[in-house]
Amino acid sequence: MKQTMLGYLKQESLIHNLTGATKLICLILCSLITMLTYDTRVLIGMLIFSVIVFRLSKIRFSDIAFVLYFILFFLLLNNITIFIFSPYEGVKIYGTRTELFQIAGPYTVTLEQLFYHLNITLKYLAVIPMALLFMVTTNPSEFAASLNKIGVSYRIAYAVAIALRYIPDVQRDYHDISFAQQARGIDMSKKEKLSKRIKNITAILMPLIFSSLQRIETISCAMELRAFGNHKKRTWYRERDFGIGDYIALVLVIFLFVVASVITLSNGGRFFNPFKSI
Repeated sequence: MKQTMLGYLKQESLIHNLTGATKLICLILCSLITMLTYDTRVLIGMLIFSVIVFRLSKIRFSDIAFVLYFILFFLLLNNITIFIFSPYEGVKIYGTRTELFQIAGPYTVTLEQLFYHLNITLKYLAVIPMALLFMVTTNPSEFAASLNKIGVSYRIAYAVAIALRYIPDVQRDYHDISFAQQARGIDMSKKEKLSKRIKNITAILMPLIFSSLQRIETISCAMELRAFGNHKKRTWYRERDFGIGDYIALVLVIFLFVVASVITLSNGGRFFNPFKSI
């Protein structure tokens, strides 16, 4: 059977052994670092940190390759769109203009603009592995229990757990419906024209939407019949206490957040400007 794209992958690793709440807090702090700064030194450091964490998780690249390539495609589109609508954004930010070559009309490639695009790309590359790892290394039930333990309402925590568990279900339904439609003669292979393939996709999306709605109704009815939400507290089968690994991870990420904030503020702003001396 084909591997799900963003389902929980059980492994024995340092990252898997962390509680879901720890991984969520680390993801939020790492995301804040990459969102708040355009300092190239900080972004490169966060990229290296993300690669190290990915290696520690023992997750194979092939397990997340499809989603990663999909995100990188939109990253490329984002960079192209930025250059089309604001080709001199880097010049405005860094205050200098070092022209490299002209493309056509008002579009001239500058060193400052390329450096600006480099920072944007690094921001994506630094946070994407962390986000994907959170999805594939976190057991939904254990994550819900961890959230409830740190003060999040169990109703919200359970809703998050259901959403995470539902991702592989949607993927499985999509493949089942796709195979069923192809058995009926609807071709979605590369042999068909792109316009025809896009049109044929609707034959998958509509049944997928209706099956999802039916699943939602079934789950909500089952929860209502079991009086879910009538009590202020509940117990969890997969609840885990914070271990030494969780505290080490939190201290490390908080330390990185403080260091990144200090480096960013030392620039007098969010941007590191290597063109001052040029």
